[in-house]
Amino acid sequence: MSTLTPTPTTVPTLPAPSPAHAGITLLAVAAGVALLYFGRVFFITMVVAITIAFLLDPLVTAFVKLRVPRAVASFIVCSSALLILYLLGLGLYSQFSGFVDELPTYSQRMNDMVDNVATRVDEVEKRTYQVLIPKRFQEAPPPPGNPAPEPSRRRRGSKPVETQPLAPLQIPEVRIHSEPTPLLTYVYGYVRSFYDVLLMASFVPFLVYFMLSWRDHMRRSFLYLFKGSERQMVGKSWEGVADMVRAYVIGNFILGLMLATISSAFFFAIRLPYWPLIGPLSGFLSLVPYVGLPMAMLPALAAGLIVYTQPTIYVIIALVVAVLHLTAMNLLYPKVVGSRVHLNPLVVTVALMFWGTLWGGIGLLLAIPITAGIKAVCDNVTRLHGYGKLLGD
Repeated sequence: MSTLTPTPTTVPTLPAPSPAHAGITLLAVAAGVALLYFGRVFFITMVVAITIAFLLDPLVTAFVKLRVPRAVASFIVCSSALLILYLLGLGLYSQFSGFVDELPTYSQRMNDMVDNVATRVDEVEKRTYQVLIPKRFQEAPPPPGNPAPEPSRRRRGSKPVETQPLAPLQIPEVRIHSEPTPLLTYVYGYVRSFYDVLLMASFVPFLVYFMLSWRDHMRRSFLYLFKGSERQMVGKSWEGVADMVRAYVIGNFILGLMLATISSAFFFAIRLPYWPLIGPLSGFLSLVPYVGLPMAMLPALAAGLIVYTQPTIYVIIALVVAVLHLTAMNLLYPKVVGSRVHLNPLVVTVALMFWGTLWGGIGLLLAIPITAGIKAVCDNVTRLHGYGKLLGD
């Protein structure tokens, strides 16, 4: 009777990554981070232009449905957006110029407040000294100083020593000639630090216009780089990134508009100077991650220094701004913005640290939409679904 022996099944094993492959991957990541850091002005410009193009694309599409050529529709939408920005900037500039005219009063008020604080600190120090130090030590006279040595007396019969006066030292005269600073040199030194930013910012309107007018061509050309099922997957990723960016920006704008309206109404009620400028500024600054609360308080407190003298009003302003900020970030933000982005808090914190380190303050503003766009790509690419779940909530 013969017994059948089962044949052993071989389990395929994945090849272990070689050290050379791991080293190349690490170098590629380091090179990418260095490229993002040293080319941050270029990449920030591109990200801002792409974000604005995603926001304005539905308006252009609406005009195209009305049988308007896409180039003309893109021009109309971009021109309207620039006109709205110009009008808003003009209104903010008029308010800001009035605030600048009040700077002398602001400086005098600041000096008076500093003097009052210094006086109160001195009074507190004196009271603390009187409480902690025993009274017998407070009334004790200061220790006498060393008596000055008496001048030496000349002995009798001794002749006075004749001294010859010393000739005065001649110090050579040194003249410093200050070279006049040309006006162009001064202007260049002032603008040099902002040159790259201004240069790249001037390209944003043109980039947005060409991205909108040539969207169909760029989309077809980009999808043509892929084949078969990958083309459909890339198309879904494109739409996913666009929807995610629109949802995030529009959600933040709606929430910021609500905070700006409530803040402006409160500042108008307490007759805060320049409330049309301070209200929107405080409302939208409150949405900055992690540092939004102090940034939202600062404009209101600075404007209050022009007219208010009682410290109670500053406490009320700080409390109202803090309540609005906490209510918006803990109750409204998860419903208005968080439900559209689907990022877990740990990923958001790490993204803010990473992009803030690379790109500074603008990195804090762009960190969440960039990370949300990466998650949208991972959700639509099959082999990247695990990373999408890692980033999601």
